[in-house]
Amino acid sequence: MEPLDKLRLLGSAAEFDVCGFCPSQTSRRSNDFPFRFIHRTAVPGRGPVNLFKVLLTNVCINDCAYCVNQASRDVPRSSFHPEELSRLFMELHRRRLVQGLFLSSGIGINPTQTMERMIDTVAILRHRHGFQGYIHLKLLPGASLACVEEACRLASRVSVNMEAPSARHLARLSSRKELDKGILEPMRWAQRTMAADPGLVPAGQTTQFVVGAAGESDSDILHATSSLYRDVGLRRAYFSAFQPVRDSPLENARPTPPMREHRLYQCDWLLRIYGFSLSEVELALGRDGNLALSTDPKLVVAEKQPWLYPVDVNKASFRELLRVPGIGPVSARRILRTRREHKIRSLEELRKMGAANRRAAPYLWLKDVEKPSRPFAVQYPLFSPALEPAPSESPA
Repeated sequence: MEPLDKLRLLGSAAEFDVCGFCPSQTSRRSNDFPFRFIHRTAVPGRGPVNLFKVLLTNVCINDCAYCVNQASRDVPRSSFHPEELSRLFMELHRRRLVQGLFLSSGIGINPTQTMERMIDTVAILRHRHGFQGYIHLKLLPGASLACVEEACRLASRVSVNMEAPSARHLARLSSRKELDKGILEPMRWAQRTMAADPGLVPAGQTTQFVVGAAGESDSDILHATSSLYRDVGLRRAYFSAFQPVRDSPLENARPTPPMREHRLYQCDWLLRIYGFSLSEVELALGRDGNLALSTDPKLVVAEKQPWLYPVDVNKASFRELLRVPGIGPVSARRILRTRREHKIRSLEELRKMGAANRRAAPYLWLKDVEKPSRPFAVQYPLFSPALEPAPSESPA
């Protein structure tokens, strides 16, 4: 293929990897961009940048049932040579169209050989062209220890896609992938390499789950995510709602509602940013182990812990404020700063600090302010095993 044809093919095939978020949109391509291979993405420490998002090759020996690049699909295949891809990136960079690179790949002959070609591409950019910007490099499942170590020396961020929360679920999606040796072992290698040299991989390592492809529950995903944060120092997890691919084993499967992906991200924020324990987040799960699509999980958790409320705005700690629906880290810090100067006496003051008053008010105590009734208390008995929360006004 000509380079432009390769770019169209391999840029489009890379869209399914999630690489970060912008403040107002996911990293999936916006219609505002004329090129399918450029994604506006917020990267750690840099804010929103344009990433060149591409596969080295869409040739793949794996049979992942959810993937557009699986071996059994009859689709055009192509590959970039490391020299070719690095020149292409630098041309886009010189034109100021992109500021960073997200490089993934299918697996050609074997994971290590393909990974070596990916590393060669990044090494050319770093050493020959002197590019010191952001590079997110995928670690291919089954690649060698030497590849993982070299990737950590070159990349700003590395990641291995876990895809499913357990070996049992992964086996439903692929007969060739092995969770422990193929996926978790490279994660452990990356963690060990970064621990030996804290200057490596400043943006850390991440992973991605395909939500709903393997029949897993939200509980399965949250337990796996929590374990990765604890055991391999994962920086964060990404979730991608499963969408069936034509001419694949799952082409007639039901797509996963995007709201399920959103609810998992909300729970992930509770774990990573808000300091909730996994047992607290599990309070938001129904009897089937899944989150209610209609309700913010933070609100469900609050309603199942009534002894924590109301919270005194003028005395509560940062941690206590974060447990109030409608208050996030930014508004909680503003409350603490304001309290050093004067007492907070009105909901309007809280609104100006960024709190979502309609959600927060039932869980707060303010002097001389009547506390609204909690919306769940009338409609649903607390601690009922059949609890099905009512829709909230907006997500937390």
